[in-house]
Amino acid sequence: MTARTPHQPSALTRRAALTGLAAGAGALAVGAGTARTAVAAPKPSAAADPAPGAMKLFDDPGLNFAGLLALGAAGMRASEVGEVLTAVNAINTAGPSEQTFSDTFRAWGDRLAAPPAAGRNGHEAPSQTRRFRSLRAAQYYAQSLFYVLATDRPGDERAVYQAGRDAWDTFTRLCSPAAVRAQVPYGSTRLPVWFFRPDGPAEPRPTVILTNGSDGQNVDMWTYGVAAALDRGWNAVVYDGPGQGQLLFVEEIPFTTRWETVVGPVIDWLDRREDVDSSRIAITGLSMGGNLVARAAAFEHRLAAVVCEPGCVSPWLGFDQELREIITSDKEETNRVWNEEVVPQLTPQLAFTVKKRFEIFDAQALRQARQGTVLTDVWTPSQVAMGLDITKVVAKIKAPTLVLDYDFEQFYPGQPQQMYDLLRTRREYVKLTEATGAQLHCSPMAPQQHCDVVFDWLADVLRR
Repeated sequence: MTARTPHQPSALTRRAALTGLAAGAGALAVGAGTARTAVAAPKPSAAADPAPGAMKLFDDPGLNFAGLLALGAAGMRASEVGEVLTAVNAINTAGPSEQTFSDTFRAWGDRLAAPPAAGRNGHEAPSQTRRFRSLRAAQYYAQSLFYVLATDRPGDERAVYQAGRDAWDTFTRLCSPAAVRAQVPYGSTRLPVWFFRPDGPAEPRPTVILTNGSDGQNVDMWTYGVAAALDRGWNAVVYDGPGQGQLLFVEEIPFTTRWETVVGPVIDWLDRREDVDSSRIAITGLSMGGNLVARAAAFEHRLAAVVCEPGCVSPWLGFDQELREIITSDKEETNRVWNEEVVPQLTPQLAFTVKKRFEIFDAQALRQARQGTVLTDVWTPSQVAMGLDITKVVAKIKAPTLVLDYDFEQFYPGQPQQMYDLLRTRREYVKLTEATGAQLHCSPMAPQQHCDVVFDWLADVLRR
């Protein structure tokens, strides 16, 4: 998922260059289409609390958003309410910070990744027990991983990722049937792919390619799609692209601006499977993945349906205007201003935000972050972030497209509506609301509602 809610400064200055969230560009009205809200509700007031009462696990909005993600995953067995709330209590007792958050959830991952204790008769615990313990471990490692660059051991980032990956692999191996593991050729490397299929005959089925965002882990794809697809008798595909998972944390390959070159090989692989109905391959994109899959669908026309969760036409607009104004066409001058005027004034929290936001776009930035330092070349990764703007290609999408939006969308406000208005194909816009606890980016407290909306729409579009 995209980077969690950053710490908000009291004023926007160059020292706070990465903390604001710019509103999306104005909508461009075109053509006919449908638009609705999942649950009718008054538009939330700008002054309203997006996470009131029991939804406030931490005072800090970033830590709170991360905690809500972990808690909400319990509905899909990817966390346990008691475990998450116990972790929250421990963090608040120790003093909430990125350090205590990362350390606490890492310890929970370690605890659950260990083999379950043998039964009273010395028999090994059932594989089903280890299966879902491993899934929860993957969740807790993912929560720890997000903040590890802000701890006193930023160099542990790869190790924490690997621990979560090992837990995920254990889970997928113990699924029934086990997920099919594959390595799909992509440039000079290979994309890790996990193919989930329902139990039953190997007949051609609808298949959903699930695409992560800028900092999500594979466990998020279980919560936001795999379980729902299997429940409906469909196949589901999880994969790591450049800037994600193995390709980022191990191979140090950053995001590409041409996501169709990533999705194409995955579809090629699916086309060769007898249990895939090639005429009914859909794709979903969570968080910044909503940008990636729209870009892919504009050029890869074998997709039967597209879901953007939420619609995102320009991730660059998720960066504060102060930062965007620093980035000019002059690389040398941009980096001079950055290193001489901005970096020396960054607080530790803002420095973490800088490291986290840019590690996905540049290998050098990632290495410097792991060394505990702020990137020195801000111009180069900024070009990648800017290159993800898809405003001019959205109209090329031919497949039916669902655009999601959320009350209190904090990363890409206004952009889902903009994407919907730019579409020239069959389209639908749905806003998930605070009326049913589905507010905030990607509905962290309501993944079941989220999946109901997405998969009911897909069922209608893919119906023969």
